[in-house]
Amino acid sequence: MNRLVATLLITLGCSFTLHADDWKPEPGFISLFNGTDLTGWCFREKTGKDDPNPGAILARQDGKTEAADAGRYIVSNGVIAVTFPDEADKLTGQLYTVAEFPKNFVLKLEFRASVNADSGIFIRKPQLQCRDYLVAGPYLELKQYKPQEWNQIEVTVKDGVAQCTCNGEVLEAALALPANGPIGLEGDRGVMEYRRIRIKEMP
Repeated sequence: MNRLVATLLITLGCSFTLHADDWKPEPGFISLFNGTDLTGWCFREKTGKDDPNPGAILARQDGKTEAADAGRYIVSNGVIAVTFPDEADKLTGQLYTVAEFPKNFVLKLEFRASVNADSGIFIRKPQLQCRDYLVAGPYLELKQYKPQEWNQIEVTVKDGVAQCTCNGEVLEAALALPANGPIGLEGDRGVMEYRRIRIKEMP
């Protein structure tokens, strides 16, 4: 594990144990993260907040277990651990899939947040806040969220609108999306872990 991640975990009081498993995606789903490295992921050029789409691919991360972005994305034992130093440029701290997804789809993934962690999932570009929700918000009333444990995000995209849930509870009922774009991960504060990232494209 990257020394920065280990230090942050200790500092934040986390007792996370990363371990690989024999998990396979459900029939019809394909994995966006192979559990071993960042093959299929990339950094993209900076774009302004009003630009609906991520920019051109700048650097593919194929075969890397630590992203070429100050080690903010580290792969270990089936998990992408996301960190974000305070001095980092947030516009460069965004990791995207190389592939883009113009069709309707269902995206599923699991995340585990350190206390007060702040991260995000980009869906074609718009961001779904992925955080230690009961501390960092914005979804403070969730009943099924499990602090510092694994939780599942499910995003169903149909005709340019996404319904997003966490452990079955609605986060966003109708998040408007552009017609095409990749899936991305952001780091902002604390340590966030992601695993089992998979997608099923629909007609």
